[in-house]
Amino acid sequence: MKKPTKNTIAIIGGGGHALVVFEAAGAAGLKIAGCFDDDPNCSLKEYCGFLGDLESAGKRGEMAAIIAVGKVSTRKKLISALDGVFAGVVHPTSWTSPTCAVGEGTLIGANVVVQGRTNIGAHGIINTGAIIEHDVLIGSNTHVGPGAAIGGGVRIGANCLIGIGARVLPGVKIGAGATVGGGAVVVEDVPPHTTVMGVPARG
Repeated sequence: MKKPTKNTIAIIGGGGHALVVFEAAGAAGLKIAGCFDDDPNCSLKEYCGFLGDLESAGKRGEMAAIIAVGKVSTRKKLISALDGVFAGVVHPTSWTSPTCAVGEGTLIGANVVVQGRTNIGAHGIINTGAIIEHDVLIGSNTHVGPGAAIGGGVRIGANCLIGIGARVLPGVKIGAGATVGGGAVVVEDVPPHTTVMGVPARG
């Protein structure tokens, strides 16, 4: 495999979320070497080169990559299985406070706002139009869905899914592995590995 240039990355995944990552990376001025996916006819292949299956992504050498699979459980397996350098992608229409910390391999999508002193773990997804207020802690491999709003001081564990348009009120704690349904309004703490839905959100 040809050694990439400094601003070249590979995309691990070839479906719908991979297209979002591909377009964000392009808008950020990154060059895309191609994608890895178990389906050699994956939809992203139409837009970039195909580099091989998911297992071969772990043998990519010095090439940086981002995991571009939306499903949290699948991402968790890939994170455990794959070695190498991981790169984040930040869409140029987003705004992230300079006082924030963002882990490797994380996507900050289009029109996202991340306010001061927030810490986002590695391999996260802060998807299109999400708002993260000040002093929020988000664990690794957590997906904050499009249009979600996370209030100040919220604590979200690793491997969580915060659904499309969900609202999490300030100071709430969401345990690792929890799922918040789309459109839910979370007003109290959510235990680990629990699914909550509705207004107010209930298990």
